[in-house]
Amino acid sequence: MRDREYTPSSGNVFADLKLPHADDLLAKADLAAKIIDEIQRRRLTQSQAAAILGIDQPKVSALKQGKLTGFSFERLMRLLLALGRDIEITVKRRSRPGSPARVRVA
Repeated sequence: MRDREYTPSSGNVFADLKLPHADDLLAKADLAAKIIDEIQRRRLTQSQAAAILGIDQPKVSALKQGKLTGFSFERLMRLLLALGRDIEITVKRRSRPGSPARVRVA
């Protein structure tokens, strides 16, 4: 097998792709993943999830496909609340002085 060149990931695919606002994009993707996980945990159909979330079924489909353009950070948090999930926001000092501040979903 040949040796292949690779570049280690930074842990943020959006940053690796040099997209603007990479931390924000990753946070939105993490929130969407938590919504999808809860829908799957409950074994909801897309129509059932749409009724609970107060959105139409095509929006649930878009969410499940990772098409997050129409979803703001705040809207994703409201969807998690509609699913009965608590959201806790913690503001703290940067993990490394001199590094850029970031948004992270745990």
